[in-house]
Amino acid sequence: MVAPKKQRVVCGMSGGVDSSATAALLLEQGYDVIGITLKLWPQDCVNRAEDKCCGPQAVTDARAVCDKLGVPYYLIDEAAEFQKYVIQYFADEYKAGRTPNPCVMCNQNLKFGRLIDRADQLGADFIATGHFARIEKSKTPDARPQTPDPNQSLVTSAATRYLLKRGRDLRKDQSYFLFSLRQDQLARALFPLGEKTKSDTREVARHCNLKTADKEESMEICFVPDNDYGGFLRQANLVQKHRGEIVDIFGTVLGQHDGIEFYTIGQRKGLGLTTPKPVYVVELDPETNRVVVGDESALDRDEFIATNCNWHPFDRLAGPMVVTAKIRYNHPGTTATIAPAGNGAVKVKLHTPQRAITPGQAAVFYQDDLVVGGGWIAR
Repeated sequence: MVAPKKQRVVCGMSGGVDSSATAALLLEQGYDVIGITLKLWPQDCVNRAEDKCCGPQAVTDARAVCDKLGVPYYLIDEAAEFQKYVIQYFADEYKAGRTPNPCVMCNQNLKFGRLIDRADQLGADFIATGHFARIEKSKTPDARPQTPDPNQSLVTSAATRYLLKRGRDLRKDQSYFLFSLRQDQLARALFPLGEKTKSDTREVARHCNLKTADKEESMEICFVPDNDYGGFLRQANLVQKHRGEIVDIFGTVLGQHDGIEFYTIGQRKGLGLTTPKPVYVVELDPETNRVVVGDESALDRDEFIATNCNWHPFDRLAGPMVVTAKIRYNHPGTTATIAPAGNGAVKVKLHTPQRAITPGQAAVFYQDDLVVGGGWIAR
C-alpha cells in the first residue's frame, strides 16, 4: 500500500519564538515543512531593524531554527511589495488625516498574499504563521468545524466557509489583525498556535532545543524605530513639514503645527499649547491642514461608519446585527449594532459611547470568539 503523500506547508519565519514553535508543531503533525523569511525592508536594515522580522539577527535565528529542525529555509526579497502596500499606505493615511494600521495591511498583502504566491511556486498546499488565532471550516452554519488533515488532499467547495476565531489565549489573541483576510486566503492558512498559550509556545521551543525559546518579544511596528512614527516619516522623506493651525472646536486659532501627519486622535501631549485645562486632538482636517482640539468630553462618540468591510460567516451583511466591536487592537470591545450602509460599508451604533474613535483604524466585529468581520473607520 502506498503511503499517503504528506501535505507541504510554507511556514513564515520571523526569527521569534512563535514562528519557531509553529514550524516545530507542523513537523510533529506530519507536514512537509519549508521555512521562509520575507525580507521586507530594503536599505540599511541593520540600523532600522536589527532585531525585527527581517533584520540580520532575525534571519540568523530563523535559519538556525530551520537547520535544527532539518527543514529547508529561504530568505526572499519582498522589499518592493512592502514599500508599495505597507510603507506608502502608512504615509498616505497620515497625510489624509487618518491613523493607519500597517500590520493588517502587511498580513493581507504580504504574509497572506506574497507568501501564498511563494507557496504555489514551491508546490505547497498551505502557509502557516505564528499568529494566535484559529480557523475552522464549516460547510453550513450548523456544520461541525473541521481542521485540515496533513495526510489528506485539500478539497474545497463553494458552500465551504472558513471561520476566523480568537486564539484560546485571549491575552495574545491576534485575530483583530487578520480580519481582512479573504476566504481564499483563510483556506490556505494554518495557525498551529491558536489553541495554545504563550507559555505553551515557549515550552514547545524548549523541548526542541530551539535557540529562540526565551527570545523577547517586540511590541513595536517593525519598521518604526523606538515607536517614533513621526521621526520615521521625516527621515524616510515620506512627509515634509508644512505649517498649519491648531484650532478649538469653534475655529479659534490656538497655535501652529508642522503637519497633521504628526498627530493622532486622542493625543494630549506634544501639542505645544498653553490652555486653562488639558485639551486633546479631536479631529484632523487634511483639506484645511488644521488640527482641531477640544476637552476630553469631545472625544466621546457613539456611532461611526466603517468602510471596505470584509465578512467571514457570509458574503455580505443583510441586516442589523448585534456584535462586540473592537475599535483598536488593545480595546476591550463594546456592544454595538451594525447595519448595512451601502457600497460595502456599515453604520456602527455603539450601545455605550467610546473615547477616541480614530479614522483609519480597523473596527472588528465579534460574536463570542467568532470574527464576524470588520472594516475601516471613516472620517
